Amino acid sequence: MALYLLDYGAGNVQSLANSLRKLGHEFTWIKAPSDFDKATSLIFPGVGAFGSAIQGLKDRGLLEPLREYIKSGRPYFGICIGLQVLFESSAESPESQGLAIIPAAIERFDDLDKSVPHIGWNSADFLDRDTSPDEGIQESSFYYFVHSFCAKYDPKRNPISAEWAHTTTQYGQELFIASVLKDNVFGTQFHPEKSGEAGLQLIDSWLRQPEAVRSRLPASAPLARLPRPRDNLTKRVIACMDVRANDQGDLVVTKGDQYDVREKVVDSSSALATQAAGAVRNLGKPVSLASQYYDQGADEICLLNITSFRHSPLQDQPMLAVVRAAAERVFVPLTIGGGIKDTIDPDGRKRSALEVAGEYFRAGADKVSIGSEAVYASEEYIKNNRKGSGTSAIETIAHAYGRQAVLVSIDPRRVYVDPSFYDGPFKDELVFGAPDGPDDERNKAWWYQCTVSGGRESRNLSVVQFAKASEELGAGELLINSIDRDGTGRGFDLDLIRLVKSNVRIPVIASSGAGKARHFVDVFQATGAEAALAAGIFHRGEVGIGEVKDCLKEHAISART
Repeated sequence: MALYLLDYGAGNVQSLANSLRKLGHEFTWIKAPSDFDKATSLIFPGVGAFGSAIQGLKDRGLLEPLREYIKSGRPYFGICIGLQVLFESSAESPESQGLAIIPAAIERFDDLDKSVPHIGWNSADFLDRDTSPDEGIQESSFYYFVHSFCAKYDPKRNPISAEWAHTTTQYGQELFIASVLKDNVFGTQFHPEKSGEAGLQLIDSWLRQPEAVRSRLPASAPLARLPRPRDNLTKRVIACMDVRANDQGDLVVTKGDQYDVREKVVDSSSALATQAAGAVRNLGKPVSLASQYYDQGADEICLLNITSFRHSPLQDQPMLAVVRAAAERVFVPLTIGGGIKDTIDPDGRKRSALEVAGEYFRAGADKVSIGSEAVYASEEYIKNNRKGSGTSAIETIAHAYGRQAVLVSIDPRRVYVDPSFYDGPFKDELVFGAPDGPDDERNKAWWYQCTVSGGRESRNLSVVQFAKASEELGAGELLINSIDRDGTGRGFDLDLIRLVKSNVRIPVIASSGAGKARHFVDVFQATGAEAALAAGIFHRGEVGIGEVKDCLKEHAISART
């Protein structure tokens, strides 16, 4: 078998390459149009916007050779964007024409009853199990989806696309095609290379079939039975690691006490004992911990670079090396944050946020997290009558890779006011402490103020203003950190998460304050957040990821096992 991988130049394809190496399959990259003639099997993976993918193929002279390869009858496996380009067009990029192998259009999810993008672990249900070849999909398994656009499954409205449908997934009230299978073409909307062991098994099963079998795959029988309606999206449990250099220059995972990451050292040499800052708190090596959390069942891994870059993000080779090494051992989504902004190298060369993000994507990251830069962009957006400049990190990265690749991180803190007299600009956002709530919240009112620089600087911007502006600029997901709850172990700030969740239509990740497994249940039940993140309790072994998943299941909250 001559297996080739197609890289159109704008997405994370390294994850699939890592998966194939782990499974022991050899492959070659498509580097020129003539390589298609050498391929006997082809996989086209990747994330990104439909228009960027089509343009990337055109620019490299690969679009027509790809079309001819598929029409030749040789096995083809398209993943995410590799599936969507098979269609005629996409609402994401109306000006771009797809391969038209499947004569139908890609459409956007509606957000009437759910968050968009669709991000997380969901099931894939067979339309006709009896006639489905053993290519590896299991109805009992969960697979990782991350997309805003899909091929909707509606045999009456579009019988042509239904002929191609192999499995479907329900999200909210909408049913869409999770995988296609016809003749020599197999494709998945989900990412098997980011779906843990279930995804690896799927890839391996497809590749181990004889090529002659994969060249003549029977089509599914979409009308044999309708899929059972079930929105099976799970809640995500995310392990986060703050990574920074210690005093010796080595990158370590650390955790702060209200953002102070140095150990406290008591100096009793003087008459008055004082506390001095000691060494950077070292809770482990990032790659080792990432691998450990993957084995424990984390649904995603987040690496946040909280150290100052040695030169610039693109010259901070140790952090890029961490991402590459982690991606070789972790087969769930990997988010990288810190320094995703426009920068200038020591030699004066300008580097755009898009260029920085691209380096991390190609190193193996699936999403980038933007913090302070998103605050500044939101301020400008609001100041400019809610018009984007088109040059912010959020806008440029979302345009090239799709909004699902952009996570915006928010660090708000409470500002307490007297509710009887406050008539400021954020009076409609006030949160009131419950009469039976914690002692330090009773009979109090507050609004949430955004901060930058790790909480060290406050801005005249509320969390609601910021969340709405970030969504409108192109953010696909919001990570909500509570400065007031960070490191307290008192549980997530439910008022904060609920406030943000009620004001946006994109997924929300709760962060800060988890001290026990039950706190994950509380935040999912009380706020509707799609995911919850923790750091210190996992690093110190106080709570295990498996323990959290068990607790969720005990309370009838869907979780991937």
